[in-house]
Amino acid sequence: MAASELFTPDFKNQPYWWDRAAPQPAAGIEPPRKIDVAIIGSGLTGLSAARTLLAAGRGVVVLDGEDPGYGASRRNAGYLGRTLKKSFPELMEAHGREHAIAVYRELDAALQTVRAIVAEERIECHEVRCGRFIGATSPAHYAQLATELEITRRHLGFEYHMLPKSEQHREMATDIYFGGAVIPDLGALHPGLYHAGLLDRVQSAGGIVCGRTAVNRIAGESGRIELATAAGAIVARDVILATNGYTPRAFSWHARRVIPFTAYMAATEPLPEALLATLLPNRRTVIDSNVNIDFVRPAPDSPRLLFGGATGSNLASPEAIGRRLRAILGRLFPDLATLRLSHAWTGRCAGTFDLMPHMGCRDGIWYGLGYNFAGVPMGSYFGVRIAERILGRERRSVFEDGRFPSVPLYTGNPWFVPHAMRYFDWRDRRFATRPARVPAPTPGTC
Repeated sequence: MAASELFTPDFKNQPYWWDRAAPQPAAGIEPPRKIDVAIIGSGLTGLSAARTLLAAGRGVVVLDGEDPGYGASRRNAGYLGRTLKKSFPELMEAHGREHAIAVYRELDAALQTVRAIVAEERIECHEVRCGRFIGATSPAHYAQLATELEITRRHLGFEYHMLPKSEQHREMATDIYFGGAVIPDLGALHPGLYHAGLLDRVQSAGGIVCGRTAVNRIAGESGRIELATAAGAIVARDVILATNGYTPRAFSWHARRVIPFTAYMAATEPLPEALLATLLPNRRTVIDSNVNIDFVRPAPDSPRLLFGGATGSNLASPEAIGRRLRAILGRLFPDLATLRLSHAWTGRCAGTFDLMPHMGCRDGIWYGLGYNFAGVPMGSYFGVRIAERILGRERRSVFEDGRFPSVPLYTGNPWFVPHAMRYFDWRDRRFATRPARVPAPTPGTC
């Protein structure tokens, strides 16, 4: 396939979000030799922590090995949800009702944290409550969705409604799914503009942001920690490690607990507005019910579709990414199988061995890591929570339980990720063969 058949003439091998929010250089800025709090990583975790600390009068320096905004915070899909790879019933069965409620209450708090930051800082980033459609990839998945969401609603009040396959076109012009679920209060934003706005507010509040300033080593203990950087040594009272999928293996304890993986996204060429309204009538974000999800959403600022999948694959070129992702789009919407792409890009996310996000403090270094596909809400939330913990204001988070598992011999090299994703694919196909039993919802609630 010729590149001209796959890509538009103005194709860009970079995030669509960068058209309006490209990372800007912050190199050459001299970091202070002594500071209250040094933050490693200029993504959403680092900046939301910096914002909270600066408001409390603390001196803050944010250090990044790349230009601020180069990483996943301006590369992700911009979904806002209560996202976790473990369902509420699964957590309740494994750890009890109170623990499950605490986890999902904090997931909701993460969603509300983003909305509060956007409102308080007046960040123009197309933040909307568009709702989410979860497409069931089999009748068994439809039944599982209905069961999990009904149990969650009974305990937490999170509303939803199920949509059978016969009514699926009310949400999405596809026949690939077996119905699905609508979560009406979830949302989306433009992650590039959100991050750019947060960065601007941090700098305006007096935060020092140093790009191209890698941290090579940390030594000392809480109260006096020395950071060896490319621009010289810095002594900080507190340190936050906020690097997620970009965590250097030099930070061995943390690197052994996060699993970096590559995510892929693309943008279509502009579509007629009428066609876009047919494809996604309610302009919701869409994911499917598999563990290894495919996803699609309307662009917030142009008539395009933004979509992704093939997570954890080894796609080595823009052409390979484009072919693979366009095949996903063609399965969702067969009429778009030959549509050209204007952008294709990658981002580095991070999972964990227990599929849970984690925050905490070890040897005087605070961390928020392992967002498992929930980087925008959980990254923003963990940044605020870590800052509040440093300020002595906040109770412990349910995600701060001291248990952050690794496995023997793992040092941070995620060689097994493609195999793990194939396992999840096999498990979803196997689950799809089960009989489907859909529970009846409580009358008047869905």
